[in-house]
Amino acid sequence: MPYETILLERVAVDGGIVALVTLNRPEVRNAINLEMIQDLGAMLDVVGADPDVRAIVIQGSGEKAFAAGADIAELKERGTEDALRRINAALFRRLEEQPIPAIAAVRGYALGGGCELAMACDVRVAGESAKFGQPEVGLGIIAGAGAIQRLPRLVGMGRAKELLFTGRIVDAAEAERIGLVNQVVPDEAVLEAAMALARSIAQQGGMAVRMTKMAVNVSARPDPSFELVDVLGQAVLFESPEKHARMQAFLDKKAKRTK
Repeated sequence: MPYETILLERVAVDGGIVALVTLNRPEVRNAINLEMIQDLGAMLDVVGADPDVRAIVIQGSGEKAFAAGADIAELKERGTEDALRRINAALFRRLEEQPIPAIAAVRGYALGGGCELAMACDVRVAGESAKFGQPEVGLGIIAGAGAIQRLPRLVGMGRAKELLFTGRIVDAAEAERIGLVNQVVPDEAVLEAAMALARSIAQQGGMAVRMTKMAVNVSARPDPSFELVDVLGQAVLFESPEKHARMQAFLDKKAKRTK
């Protein structure tokens, strides 16, 4: 089926098929907008219905970014009702909970929603140029699409709080050291490394791998009430004057850079 913001390729490997997904908005560093969320949801429908798919690999188009974050111009216009709909968070949760292992192949920036998308995958392979961060507090909102739950599980509570409170961006070497990514390779080898891992997964018992993912997810699942705090907090912040001012300042600065 046609997609506007992603590309989907079926790659035949020993043991089955790897679904290779490319985020395809290179002109805005693959910023995640509503259309991309809808395309990713449609992709999961297609991939989930194919019993031959043994792994999903997600990469960004171009060399500068996996996904540089949510589309700020679009995010600035979202209000309380949009926050309550959990537009991005629901898709990332669905990616995490669907039983097919997902691998993020990250080059360049994975910030905000891009980092949250990578964390919703089961494994992260990073190029040496990769940079990760949750800069939402600088825009007057919280990292409400899953980072508050997933980042502490990956890097520990103290480190996660530091990164979430400051919006600090970490490079690939630090991301590997703190457990945010599984391995770092040269940029030109990122997709090859991710596909090698996908091929290794595909060679295992398909149902056994799916059951293993489901079991591990259940063991790590947080209390659902924790996510309610994200929803309500973001709903309040989406209507705050500071959020609008900070996002407008970001957009004005970006416009000056592009002139």
